[in-house]
Amino acid sequence: MILLITYDLKQPNRDYESLYDAIKKCGSHWWHYLESTWIVDTTITVDECVNRLRQTMDNDDFLLVVDITKRPRQGWLPSKAWDWIKQHE
Repeated sequence: MILLITYDLKQPNRDYESLYDAIKKCGSHWWHYLESTWIVDTTITVDECVNRLRQTMDNDDFLLVVDITKRPRQGWLPSKAWDWIKQHE
C-alpha cells in the first residue's frame, strides 16, 4: 500500500525530527521530495499511521494520510518521483 502523508506544522523552530523518524518507520520505503509531503510504501493502515504520527505532533498541527495505491493521480513532479510511485504500487 502507498500512503500519502501531508501535514501543516504550526510551531516555528520546533524540532520535528521525531515526526520524520516516525514517518520513516511507517514503511519499508519512503519518498520525500515536497517539503511537507511524504509517500510511504507500507503494510499498516491509514488509521495506524495517523495514530503513530499524532504522538509526535502538537495539538495545533494538522495531518492528512490517504491511501493512494492504484488511485488516479496527476501532478507536476520530477520523473524520478513518478518512477518511485510506479515501482512501489
